[in-house]
Amino acid sequence: MFAQFALHERLLKAVAELNFTEPTPVQQAAIPPALEGRDLRVTAQTGSGKTAAFVLPLLNRLMGDALPRVTIRALILLPTRELAQQTLKEVERFSQFTFIKSGMITGGEDFKVQAAMLRKVPDILIGTPGRLLEHLNAGTLKLNDVEVLILDEADRMLDMGFSEDVQRLGKECANRQQTMLFSATSGGNGLREMVASVLREPVHLKLNSVSELNEGTRQQIITADHNYHKERLVEWLLANETYQKAIIFTNTRVQADRLWGKLVAAEHKVYVLHGEKDQKDRKLAIDRIKQGGAKVLVATDVAARGLDVDGMDLVINFDMPRSGDDYVHRIGRTGRAGGEGLAISLITHSDWSLMSSIERYLKQRFERRNIKDLKGIYQGPKNLKASGKPVGPKKKKVDKKDAKKPGAKAAAPKRKPTARPNNAPSAVVSQDGLAPLKRKKPAAE
Repeated sequence: MFAQFALHERLLKAVAELNFTEPTPVQQAAIPPALEGRDLRVTAQTGSGKTAAFVLPLLNRLMGDALPRVTIRALILLPTRELAQQTLKEVERFSQFTFIKSGMITGGEDFKVQAAMLRKVPDILIGTPGRLLEHLNAGTLKLNDVEVLILDEADRMLDMGFSEDVQRLGKECANRQQTMLFSATSGGNGLREMVASVLREPVHLKLNSVSELNEGTRQQIITADHNYHKERLVEWLLANETYQKAIIFTNTRVQADRLWGKLVAAEHKVYVLHGEKDQKDRKLAIDRIKQGGAKVLVATDVAARGLDVDGMDLVINFDMPRSGDDYVHRIGRTGRAGGEGLAISLITHSDWSLMSSIERYLKQRFERRNIKDLKGIYQGPKNLKASGKPVGPKKKKVDKKDAKKPGAKAAAPKRKPTARPNNAPSAVVSQDGLAPLKRKKPAAE
């Protein structure tokens, strides 16, 4: 029960109002040290309840009597607009019985309207690094009195090239008293460097190893001959699988638009979401999916983070993601909060090596599947072991001792090149044996 935590009664009232009963493992592990003011480094799978794990301790810290707002007291950094909007909604839900106010700054919105909001000085500011830096450079944002800095989906911010921006914003919050960093994966050297630079003697909480991520999601692959074959497989899956809502990932905007057009022509209720869509269209697509006006969303990786849709129980990778971490975040759109889901990746010969490397990264082996009516020619590399690794003919090893036994075939002796007479016909082979030499004509006598 949440009552076990030393939370303010108004926060417990909000928790009860929202029908939160048992804390999730990440909440159970992270809330107590966060309430103590410790810096945290938390790795936990998508959909595990990370947002409440940092929002509740943050709100508890900021609780007090209603006073005039003169400084921004907390900053939450996120990689995408969609995730920022989702986090803002969660903060507002948990703070509904308090005097705490929050605001959001992301790209794609009117800069002057955002500056006016900043002049009202929200207690908690939620935003994406790029637009926050624009306001910082314009002098409309001051962060020197921030008490708590939270980096959510930190690994994704690094993937999107926000490392320097995050470091700059962290330095602007120089007087902060607590920093919490959350991510779904352990990341690489870049994330370790960020942890070292922004956290002070942190508590490390690793709730899942990468092989345990998305345990409630079945993971399958279907081989395909080419992209047109993939498009037919997608149509078959949407027509025959049982699902409430589905998301189909592509690696490019061009492919996303093409697939969207194909599915619309096949009379599917589908929306498309990618980086070239303006904020109005992106919000419309997400709202329609959430409200049930459409069952299918075609998206690039811009939607792999921050998209929390109830009933999203089918993920199709039209294109295999470029890394294991991206794969984890894609399939994390389904099987959330302990639910079950299905993730299907469509694999051509050019995708096989990438798919195999992701299997090794996850220490898992995906279920192989064929659709009888659409079975292609390509079925993976030839001569596969049970492990899925290609094999070739074994070379027979010859023991050196056996080579000396009677009857053993002796190696042919090397022949020394012999000189040819001047009148030898045709071309002469050079002594290195690599190229023919043209025979010179004899000099005139």
